[in-house]
Amino acid sequence: MLNRIRVLVVDDSAIVRKILSDALAHEVDIEIVGTAPDPLVARSKIESLKPDVITLDIEMPRMDGLTFLRKIMH
Repeated sequence: MLNRIRVLVVDDSAIVRKILSDALAHEVDIEIVGTAPDPLVARSKIESLKPDVITLDIEMPRMDGLTFLRKIMH
């Protein structure tokens, strides 16, 4: 059985979330487990979906991707 990399895509642009999710989903070893429009939504999805990898947009409303990364790395 193939262990797939579970990915959560976080971006405030619905178009970017769709394009990135579709591009990654074509890889046999990657599974898109969810998407989120901002870090606050992503936080709850991280807890429930348990992704292996999170893609983050740098500039998002409410909290930028780098600040969010620092917070979740604690």
